[in-house]
Amino acid sequence: MSAAGSAGFEGDGPPRGPSGPSGLLDVLRVASVVLDAEGRIVLWSPQAEELFGYSASEALGEYAARIMVHEQHLDLVVKLFADVMHTGQSWAGAFPIRRKDGATRLVEFRNMRLLDDRGDVYALGLAADQSTVRRLERDMALSSRVINKSPIGLAVLDTDLRYVSVNPAMEQMNGIPAEAHYGRTVRDVLPMVDADALEPFAREVLETGQPVVDRSMTGRTPADPEEDHAWSVSLYRLEDALGAVLGVAVSIMDVTDQYRAAMETEAARRRLVAVADASARIGTTLELDRTAHELADVAVPGLADIAAVDLLEAVVKGRRSTLGPAEPAVIRALAVHADDAPEALRAADPPGQVARYGPERLVTECVRTGRPVMVPQVSDEDLSRIARSPEAAELLRRAGVHSYLAVPLIARGEVLGALDLKRMRHPLPFGEDDLLLAKELAARAALQIDNARWYQNARDAALTLQRSLLPSHPPVTGGLEVASRYQPAEATSEVGGDWFDVIPLEGCKTALVVGDVMGSGITAAASMGRLRTATNTLASLDLDPALLLEHLDRTAAGLDQAIATCVYAVHDPCLRQCRIANAGHLPPVRLRAGRPPELLDLPTGVPLGVGGVAFATTTVDLEPGDRLVLYTDGLVETRRQPLDERLHALLGLLDGPDRPLEEVCDLLLRTLHEPENSDDVALLIARATPPA
Repeated sequence: MSAAGSAGFEGDGPPRGPSGPSGLLDVLRVASVVLDAEGRIVLWSPQAEELFGYSASEALGEYAARIMVHEQHLDLVVKLFADVMHTGQSWAGAFPIRRKDGATRLVEFRNMRLLDDRGDVYALGLAADQSTVRRLERDMALSSRVINKSPIGLAVLDTDLRYVSVNPAMEQMNGIPAEAHYGRTVRDVLPMVDADALEPFAREVLETGQPVVDRSMTGRTPADPEEDHAWSVSLYRLEDALGAVLGVAVSIMDVTDQYRAAMETEAARRRLVAVADASARIGTTLELDRTAHELADVAVPGLADIAAVDLLEAVVKGRRSTLGPAEPAVIRALAVHADDAPEALRAADPPGQVARYGPERLVTECVRTGRPVMVPQVSDEDLSRIARSPEAAELLRRAGVHSYLAVPLIARGEVLGALDLKRMRHPLPFGEDDLLLAKELAARAALQIDNARWYQNARDAALTLQRSLLPSHPPVTGGLEVASRYQPAEATSEVGGDWFDVIPLEGCKTALVVGDVMGSGITAAASMGRLRTATNTLASLDLDPALLLEHLDRTAAGLDQAIATCVYAVHDPCLRQCRIANAGHLPPVRLRAGRPPELLDLPTGVPLGVGGVAFATTTVDLEPGDRLVLYTDGLVETRRQPLDERLHALLGLLDGPDRPLEEVCDLLLRTLHEPENSDDVALLIARATPPA
């Protein structure tokens, strides 16, 4: 509809006042000619000058037939003129005319009779070049065909962005007849479509003339009010032949299928990213609690607003667990994570707490059946089956929990526990894509959790074994006051083969032992136990330290390729001496009043289990008040600093006022044993006392 048309009516709307001229008549260049009753030209328009080639001064007063018609058509023209003048019947058609330059041109005519106020009769002729008329007719026919038959929705909005035209495809797409569009805005017609996203682009097109192509828009229409649709929208400014802005042409394609496919592709990409992220972040250590926290951290906030990882208590203890239909689940909360959700966190079971979950609880159903439990829209009744208590249910309700998902953690065919997910700020409920991602995360994490719990059980067993093998000595033995420490490796949570011993001998003498079996785990702990037992047996024979190490060397050689380092010292308070032999171990430190700490200069020897090399015994003085510090390499060795620097740091810590031995042990471990150290530590400090 043109701007001139919109000045009168817009669709079926009321008249809206005058507007600018239409350019259509200018394109047609319609010529106007008026003849009197005798056929003389009395009016001659500029367009007639252009069409026929005669100026007004040449045409006015002349017989029209003489200057406008070829001689062979003269009789026909006279007859048609008489019919119009005498009967008042209008005539229309195409007719060849003769121009002033002699050329012939087909012209489309409209002829009609006119009466003035005195009753005089005239003939009005409207004429246009037929080729121009036919071209416009073809263009209009093509446009009408394209608009009416196009599967693309087409509409025209006026400069106020109100509908003035829609095609049948647009009617079908919107589910509203064309008449219901006219005079109304997009927001009026389609309230469930985001018109706020469309209008700024339409106004920009009106102002600049630059088209907007392939903009996305989503929403629902009366044609399908239950499903979201997506459309590709393009906008173009409409102008007439004079450049006046008529409005905006809108073309719309329903791209819902492509949009959904793209969303599915994007969801799949996000799942792959999340799974890759989980692979990198979950299972960085073999610590059960840390692995559970890593899983909860990966799930928030991409998948849920709050995530909890719960394990069956029997599984944590290393037993298999099966639940009957009416049997409660004993579950240990390992981890919970949320971003800025204090009420939801208070409703969750604190990590480390063991709780009995009734059979009606959704998480109990999840671990009993080994299948996910999803509640897309959570009701108050559902909250009572999700929360651990009515108070917790109220906290979850106030936090705005609206969707819930529990996924079992299954590894090697065994249900270990569940990943518990809730949404509050996330606007969408859990769906099938979320369930798929949660299952992928749970499957990957469950294997890491299973590895961690078996490793932790094995480590606990090794640690129990090792601690059972370490001595429980009195603080004062013979002529010595003694303090000791054992600390497992912190970086790997691995149990090693470090040990110490304090062995009372005859004559108030005392044997001091510190050793380190290479390797870790149950094997190292077992080898350490056998070497300690052998050391105790040999020490009772009051052997020279070097000879004792030779016997231990043969014992180590038979312990499944066990290699160990060891320092063995025998203190005699009567002689105020220590006899010491070293098997590949770091040298002890001696502290004497008024002197700086010193590393004892001992023959290093070779580790136990190597064989073929003799050991040597060195005698050093140890007066009352002197202290002897024996330790394993886990106290001083690191990957970042040379051993000499670390030994210098050890001497620096020992240099200073005399402290209680227990304080010195704590100081050395706190300062020197770094968290990233992958080795355990045995530490033994003895202070010489006057003989009884």
